[in-house]
Amino acid sequence: MDADERLREAAERLALTLAQGGMQKTTARVMTALLYSGQESMTAADLCAELSISSGAVSTAVKQLIPIGLIERVPAPGSRRDHYRFRHGAWASLMSQQNAMLSLMGDAAQEGIDIAGEDSTTGRRLHEMRDFYTYMSDQLIPMIDTWRQQYSERKS
Repeated sequence: MDADERLREAAERLALTLAQGGMQKTTARVMTALLYSGQESMTAADLCAELSISSGAVSTAVKQLIPIGLIERVPAPGSRRDHYRFRHGAWASLMSQQNAMLSLMGDAAQEGIDIAGEDSTTGRRLHEMRDFYTYMSDQLIPMIDTWRQQYSERKS
């Protein structure tokens, strides 16, 4: 088995893992195809051919992956087709988006505490939830910033 076939298999295994984690299977396959591609960018037609999926499936996947910052549309001189690539810095951006969810979860817990009261059974459970999400938010932001700085220094 050559390196290209092994990379395609690795991409499919990662896509399956992502799908088991909740990502739509086709979206995961498009993402991993771009991640594992030896090309700088791929067109929708390239993705259709590579993955044996319809253009509609590629379009749907792209519409899900661009807003979360995993892939981006890039210009291709001399081509009228849209080209896509896996975005540099995608992992840190993806984790940074979790900050909003952490904040929402903490706010939801606080709302429940305000209604049920600190000393109620519900309030005690929600207090732990609020404290957990506050802690995670407090830790995640500096951790991502540190990673970005260290990664940038290593790449320089």
